[in-house]
Amino acid sequence: MEDLSLHILDIAENSVAAQASQIEIRLSEDKKQDVLSVEVIDNGIGMDEDTQKRALDPFFTTKKVRRFGLGLSLLSESAKAANGHLSIASKKGKGTRIRANFQHSHIDRKPLGNIGQTIITLVIGNPDIDIIYIHQKDGHKYVFDTRKIRSRLKDIPINSLDGMRMVREELRGDPK
Repeated sequence: MEDLSLHILDIAENSVAAQASQIEIRLSEDKKQDVLSVEVIDNGIGMDEDTQKRALDPFFTTKKVRRFGLGLSLLSESAKAANGHLSIASKKGKGTRIRANFQHSHIDRKPLGNIGQTIITLVIGNPDIDIIYIHQKDGHKYVFDTRKIRSRLKDIPINSLDGMRMVREELRGDPK
């Protein structure tokens, strides 16, 4: 994958497949500490211990339509290439937390990419799932939350034209 936003989209789609009703995406950039952290946290069905142990194996997947699962293994390799690592915390019936850390200044760290478009894609394709996106960058914090947008829209679907205008407008505040 070319950039981290595509990794985030892939992991978030795994959350959707795991029946999550809420997906939280956290980006934390700390140039002083030289760390970029990416987290995707969901309240889906979670993984048992055996599945967690095998989750980084590119030839393991729980999906029935294909025989390999490259998403987590590719993200793990991207983190390692940038002097970082990936961790998985999950409990059956409670959800999953995927965290990838990168050396921010590392020459092999993939660019963030278009995080806004990733969030828009998730909202359009999953209008009933709560998407929370938090981006911390050098002491500044930006929060995007579909629950707030839905409350302003009242009965208008979030993936309608008016809803997507509000989503795009809200995402303009991201410090990228």
